[in-house]
Amino acid sequence: MAQIKLDCMYEACPIPLIKAHKALEKMKKGDILILQTDHSCSIVNVVEWAKKQNLSVDYVEIAEGEWEIYIEKS
Repeated sequence: MAQIKLDCMYEACPIPLIKAHKALEKMKKGDILILQTDHSCSIVNVVEWAKKQNLSVDYVEIAEGEWEIYIEKS
């Protein structure tokens, strides 16, 4: 199981969602994508999209106004 970090700091929607989708296409089952963002709209969009794809998803605020979204490829 690999962990892949995706830096989407300072990028507005829909860029983080597009990058997450492309990264997940290249990943193996069980791999974890860690998307870093500073835009709260990315959390809503990426988490909603991941849930619709039946992916395991969670997020945590790592600093004020900065989050990591964890998505497991299934």
